[in-house]
Amino acid sequence: MEAYYAQYGLVAVLTVVAVVVPASMLLISRIAAIFPVRPSRPSAVKQDMYECGMEPIGGKWIQFNFRYYVFALLFVIFDVLALLMYPWAVHFKDAVVNQGAGGVALGMLVVFITPIAVGWLYAWKKHALEWD
Repeated sequence: MEAYYAQYGLVAVLTVVAVVVPASMLLISRIAAIFPVRPSRPSAVKQDMYECGMEPIGGKWIQFNFRYYVFALLFVIFDVLALLMYPWAVHFKDAVVNQGAGGVALGMLVVFITPIAVGWLYAWKKHALEWD
């Protein structure tokens, strides 16, 4: 029974660390702002927007093409898919070699990939992946 509660002790220690580290960083930052630790020499150049070393074009609030978000979301989806395919492949190998349950593992892959494939086909059909 003590081993069971020891796991809660580990969770408590990690919780304390997760609270103390960010709180101490904020406290150190506040103390550094109160005391003159760093130099403060504001200028118009330092207050200007920064765009990868180039002169900014337009104002601060310009319209952003929504298609960038679509590509970013599709990248995240397929990146997670690639990340989760590796454990499946290891499990599939283990299932085929040791247990002879390759059909079950293959069924798991089909259930996992089908919604993603349907979403990708939908985006392709709606021409969301093309630039005009």
